Amino acid sequence: MPIRLLPPEVAGKIAAGEVVERPASVVKELVENSIDAGATEVRIEIRDGGRRLIRVADNGCGIPQDQVALAFARHATSKLTDVSDLDHIATLGFRGEALASIAAVSQVTLLSRPREQAVGQFLRVEGGEIARQEGRGTPAGTVVTVEHLFRNVPARLKFLRQPQTEAGHIHSIVTNYALAYPELRFSLVQDERSVFQSSGSGQIYDVLIALYGLDLAEQLLEIQDERPGQEPEGRSPAIAVSGYTSTPALHRANRRYITLFVNQRWIQDNSLSHAVAQAYHGMLPVGRHPLAVVLLEMDPGEVDVNVHPTKREVRFRNGRLAFSAVQRAVRKTLVEQAPVPSLGSRPQSWVVPDQIEAARDWQRRQALVALGRDRDEDPQLAMELRHEQAELEPVGPVRLPLLRVVGQVGQTYIVAEGPQGMYLIDQHAAHERVLYEKMMADHQQQEVTSQSLLEPLSLDLDPLLTGVLSEHLSNLNHIGFALEPFGRSSYLLRAVPSILATERALSGSGARGAMVDILEMLQQGDDPLATQAEERLIATVCKRAAVKAGQTLSSEEMQQLIRQLEQCESPRTCPHGRPTVLHFSAEQLEKEFGRR
Repeated sequence: MPIRLLPPEVAGKIAAGEVVERPASVVKELVENSIDAGATEVRIEIRDGGRRLIRVADNGCGIPQDQVALAFARHATSKLTDVSDLDHIATLGFRGEALASIAAVSQVTLLSRPREQAVGQFLRVEGGEIARQEGRGTPAGTVVTVEHLFRNVPARLKFLRQPQTEAGHIHSIVTNYALAYPELRFSLVQDERSVFQSSGSGQIYDVLIALYGLDLAEQLLEIQDERPGQEPEGRSPAIAVSGYTSTPALHRANRRYITLFVNQRWIQDNSLSHAVAQAYHGMLPVGRHPLAVVLLEMDPGEVDVNVHPTKREVRFRNGRLAFSAVQRAVRKTLVEQAPVPSLGSRPQSWVVPDQIEAARDWQRRQALVALGRDRDEDPQLAMELRHEQAELEPVGPVRLPLLRVVGQVGQTYIVAEGPQGMYLIDQHAAHERVLYEKMMADHQQQEVTSQSLLEPLSLDLDPLLTGVLSEHLSNLNHIGFALEPFGRSSYLLRAVPSILATERALSGSGARGAMVDILEMLQQGDDPLATQAEERLIATVCKRAAVKAGQTLSSEEMQQLIRQLEQCESPRTCPHGRPTVLHFSAEQLEKEFGRR
C-alpha cells in the first residue's frame, strides 16, 4: 500500500485520542489550565457524566484578545519558550495540546477576559475550526464549555461507561487537585447538584473532611514535613514529604486510596505507592492497603514530567531517593503517632472459622431430609453423614488425590501428604474455588439464598463506587443482595448472599465493609477471566467471603477445606486463575535432599 499523509482532521482526532481518553481527561486539562492561570476559585459543572456538558470556570488571568484564537492551535502555549525549559517545568501544562485536542472531538466555546481589558472575547470552535468570534462582557477569568464529547468519534463514544461511573472519575480528578491546592476553592456541580466543595482555607485536613467526612479524617495521621535543606550533607537533592496517612486500623481493599503528588502535580507511580505500602510492613492484614495523601516537593529539574501524553507518569533522576524519602516519612509517622489498636478494630477482612462448614451445610441437610431424620434430633447421625456424604458426592474430572493434612505454614498454606508426595494448598484460593462452585451451582438452579439484615444499612459511597454500584445493581440483586436506590448517591442494603452472612454480625459494620470491598474489587477489575457479568460478581463475592491469608485454621477446618476442594470440578485454580495447589513429588524431594 502507498504511503500518504493523513488529512488534518484525521490526524487531529488521532492526536486527541492520546490526550482525551474520557470526560475526566477533559476536566483534568481544563482544571490544570485554570491553576496555571493563577485562579483562586475553580468551578466545574458536568451533565450526563460529562458527555453532554463540561464547563470549567475560573477567576484566573484570562486570555488576551489577540491570543484567544491562537490558544486553540496545536502546540501553542504560554508556558515554554525554548527546549531548555523542558528541563525545569514548573507548570502543570506545557505541551499546548489540550484545547486543540478537546476541540477536535467536541464542540467548544470559550469566554475569557483579562482584568486589564474592558471587554472579553467569545470563541466557538466546531470540528477543530473556529466558527465564531466576538466581543462580550464577562467577569475577569475564563469559562470553557465542552459539549457533545466524542459525538464525532463514535468508536470512542461507545467505550464510555455509564454516566455515574464517568462522573466518579471526574470527582476523583477534582478532589485530587483540591488536595494538592488546598488554598484554592474548588466546587463540582453534577447534573445541577453540588457534590463537592472545598473551602480554600489552605489546610489539606479541611479538604480531607470535605472529601471523606470527619469520622474518617480523624483516623489520619499528619506526615511530618521534612523541608528541603534538612537532609545531611552529601544527600542532595533534598525531597520534602508531607501529607496524611491512615492509622493501621483504617485500610482498604486496593491501592486506589494512595494519592501521590510531585510539586503539586497529581501522578500515578507504582514505586512510590509501594513505598507507602512498605512503610506499613507488619501493620496491616494481608491484601489490605492504607489510605494516604503524600506530597513530594523537590527541584523541578530532578523530575521529568514529559514522559506521557496525559502527564500522569513522571521519571525521577534519582528514583531510589524518592522511594526512601516517602517510605521513611510514612514509617516515621506511624511509629511516632499511630495509636495502639483497640479490641474493636479487628480487620474487616478476617472471617470466622465456621464459614467453611457453612459452605457445604446445604448438602448435609438434603441427605438428612432424604432419610426422614432431623440433624438437630440426632447429632451422631449428622456426624456420620458428614463423612459419608464427602465420600459419595460426585467428583469432577480433575479430582485431587486423597490428602492427609499435616499442618499450616505462615497461617496461609496448608501442608498435606498424598500418595504422590507433598502438596501445598493456598487456603484463600482453595476456599474461593469451593465457594465459587457452590454459588455458581445455586445460581444456575436459581437457588441463591439471601440473609436479611436486622436493619437496612445506608450506603453513602464516593462517586466512583456509586457509579460501579449503579452499573452492577441488577446483577448484584440477582446473586443474593437486596439493594435499592435511596436518594441520588445513596443506597439501602437490605440483604446479602448467605455466603457472606457468617462473616460478622450483620447489624454492625461487617456488611457495609463487605459491600465496599466488593465494589472496590469490581472497580479494580480483579477477575479478568470471568466472561459473564454475573460470574464476575460471584467471583468477587467469593473472594471477599473466603478465608484469608493470616488466619489460623484448626486441623478439622483444614481437613474439611481439603475434602471440599477434592469435590470441586476445577480444584487446581481459584476463579481468578491463581493456583490453589502446588505439588512436590517424592522424587523431587529426594533429589533436593541428595538422596538420588
